[in-house]
Amino acid sequence: MGGVKVTSAEVAARAGVSQSAVSRVFTPGASASRKTIEKVRRAAEELGYRPNVLARAMVSGRSRIIGLVVAYLENQFYPVALERLSLALQDRGYRILIFTTPNSTDGVDAVMEDLMDYQVDGIVAASVSLGSDLAARAQAAGVPVVLFNRGQDLPSCSAVTSANRAGGRKVAEFLIAGGHRRIAHIAGWQGSSTGQDRQAGFLDAMDAAGLAPLAVMDGMYSREAAMGCARELLDANVCPDAIFVGNDHMAFAVIDALRAAGLVPGRDISVVGYDDVPLAAWGAYDLTTLRQPLNRMIAATVDTLLDQIDDPDRAPQRIEIDGPLILRGSARVPEGWTS
Repeated sequence: MGGVKVTSAEVAARAGVSQSAVSRVFTPGASASRKTIEKVRRAAEELGYRPNVLARAMVSGRSRIIGLVVAYLENQFYPVALERLSLALQDRGYRILIFTTPNSTDGVDAVMEDLMDYQVDGIVAASVSLGSDLAARAQAAGVPVVLFNRGQDLPSCSAVTSANRAGGRKVAEFLIAGGHRRIAHIAGWQGSSTGQDRQAGFLDAMDAAGLAPLAVMDGMYSREAAMGCARELLDANVCPDAIFVGNDHMAFAVIDALRAAGLVPGRDISVVGYDDVPLAAWGAYDLTTLRQPLNRMIAATVDTLLDQIDDPDRAPQRIEIDGPLILRGSARVPEGWTS
């Protein structure tokens, strides 16, 4: 038989304080003296009291829960991002509720509706696309939405990304400076802003140098698709001397394909990725890559979301953060080049 739940009134009586003082102690951001906090927490521990978060949310109108929608976790970038995002929100007194969904507008919209049913205070959509109708409904419901690592023309939503177009341009300039002329690009999914922008930046720099890419192929942000693209490039009459790959997840597949063909990345063909996930630094891949400034992106996402929660009239933000090229062994480094 379960025990009877301890109430805040019992904690208040044990601590010798008012019930409102107990409420303040267990409400993030509320003020209470150190002496009151010590007495209330000691009494709560003695009685086995735990505050009813859901009941408090009903009274305050704040659940202090942030909904997070993500399409897939196979790419190392997202588990790392989710961990850091969760910790950053936890430091600010929030928790996250994670939903995964296929990266289609219908699937994402269904999940977003579920999240609003859970009375979340805000939503972070990590590299997924939203329908314009649902974004407007979230705005009408007073639930701010921040798109993380995805730009989209939705006036009601904020967006935080790395400077993807500048990053693609930076990679192309690096490869050109290294003397490469047969440069191919295995792009990220062209239905995404990240894939489009990185490809556009790459093509900008190639055009500025008077060069045409050897090939541009959509790797779909898929390991299998990227490996197929790499094999196709190697089987062509003219082989690339460098390949810019739209993210590290695909770049690892490209390196595996090169090695299976008896080629050495960085010596026979230079390979550059995008993200700088942890595996990129491992000796097995030693991948030169454009680093997404993840910590700054997380900080900007949290600040933007919580500012909009605190001030519903605050205008949505569009934030792009530049990242450095990290030089490793998978690509030839031009003489005198620094990241």
